[in-house]
Amino acid sequence: MTGPATIGASDYLAAERTFLAWIRTGLALMGFGFVVARFGLFLEVLQAEQHTRQAHSYGLSFWFGTGLIVLGVLVNILSAFSHIRLVHQLERGGPPAHRLSTLAVAVSIILAVLGMVMAAYLIWVRDPATAHA
Repeated sequence: MTGPATIGASDYLAAERTFLAWIRTGLALMGFGFVVARFGLFLEVLQAEQHTRQAHSYGLSFWFGTGLIVLGVLVNILSAFSHIRLVHQLERGGPPAHRLSTLAVAVSIILAVLGMVMAAYLIWVRDPATAHA
């Protein structure tokens, strides 16, 4: 027979560590999104300095970067709601429900799809002169 679960400080600290990890993930996504969004601008400046004709538009990097920034913002918002819900469960004295982290699964699937789209885009816009070299 098992007794009632006691909720201690370690449970609250574990919830806090998880929340802070999600905040770091959201910030990393936003930072990486900013870099990706500005990458197209960097390529345009590089081409202008080399006096080459612009063969491809790099405007799609702006949209990929913006998508990553929005994903980072959503991760931070959803993690805040998840943390609040978990703390309320702990305050009620009940153990948190053992369930799949839908936020982690959703973020990983979105990043996998976005990564595949970015890889396909990079293959599609590669310079034909260097493709056969």
